[in-house]
Amino acid sequence: MLFSYKAVDKAGAPREGTVDAQNIESAIETVETRGYTIVSLDPINKAKNSFLDVEITWFDRVSNKDVVILSRQIATLFEAQVSALRIFRLLGTEIENPKLQQILNDVSNDLQGGSSISRALARHPDVFSEFYVSMVKAGEESGTLEKTFMYLADYLDRMYQVVSKARNALIYPAFVISIFIGVMMLMLTLVIPNISAILLDSGQEIPVYTKIVIGLSSFLTNYIGLILVFITLMGVVYWQFQKTEAGKRTVDEFKLAIPFIGSLYQKLFLTRICDNLATMLTSGISMVQALEVTAEVVDNRVYKEIIESTLINVKGGRSFADSIAEYPEIPGVLAQMSKVGEETGKLGDILSTLAVFYQREVNNAVDTLISLIEPAMIVLLGLGVGVLLASVLIPIYNITGAI
Repeated sequence: MLFSYKAVDKAGAPREGTVDAQNIESAIETVETRGYTIVSLDPINKAKNSFLDVEITWFDRVSNKDVVILSRQIATLFEAQVSALRIFRLLGTEIENPKLQQILNDVSNDLQGGSSISRALARHPDVFSEFYVSMVKAGEESGTLEKTFMYLADYLDRMYQVVSKARNALIYPAFVISIFIGVMMLMLTLVIPNISAILLDSGQEIPVYTKIVIGLSSFLTNYIGLILVFITLMGVVYWQFQKTEAGKRTVDEFKLAIPFIGSLYQKLFLTRICDNLATMLTSGISMVQALEVTAEVVDNRVYKEIIESTLINVKGGRSFADSIAEYPEIPGVLAQMSKVGEETGKLGDILSTLAVFYQREVNNAVDTLISLIEPAMIVLLGLGVGVLLASVLIPIYNITGAI
């Protein structure tokens, strides 16, 4: 939400501007952080739910690629000994994305008001995740911000490649199956009824498989409206259910239970866990804080609960390796190598190696899935259409033969 403010600075000079915040309290805090005393603060009224607003919001969103490029630019400028305020001021004028440009300008104003970089970035959680902010905070404390931002760029780039490849592999079969169902529905509701009328009027004996196809076609034709209403209602129920905690847990469990695809999801989440922990531990962040952040960004309730339980055990003095070894969702090799890493003091390096291993496994699984799906989809389409056509063409052929 955008707010317009009028204020005075410490010298008494008037200041005006806008601030983007979730609510008025956050807006007040942001303006005061810049060292200003607020005179007035009002929300800027914008038309809601208009097509134009939706279109602008969509095209002005900040993508993962934008954050990767931004992180590399920040790291390069830090290496060149440019001050933090000047970096964000400079990038705020160079960035083409309007939303990201506004965010960088807000960060610059916060830095000028005495805020730390991590605190300024934390005001924009829709762009900079808790993981990102925690990494920056660790970089500030250790004085290695240039390395931290480069780590972040590399990490985000790796995660983007893994997730996008897995997502694209699942989109293809979903698209093909949707087209297949659409074609079958059209044939059963538009083509088969006309042909079935000819078969029924002929008085000839109709094979059982043809009767099944005709019956299915008649059902779909007569009750298509009710079917669509039922599907819509089920979609709404599912949409509402998956918003609840129980629903999210059920959906996440189902993802892991799907044959073959569940294994792909498991490797994907293990890649994210290992890479998160490795990146944060290598940057000097404690295991407790690394686990806290990883639990929030793993994006799966099953693994989130495992990490949260592990966090409790680690706080109680138990080792990370022994804690994760209890869960069947965690491969034994991960627990064993983590134990070696803890004993040698190189847990971050071990987890980094495991992250590369699981990323390679994800890539191999996706490639295998794609190579199997293409012929399977062709066979499925051929069998479906072939059976449907044979069920009506064979009786027609018998009728013409009898004549």
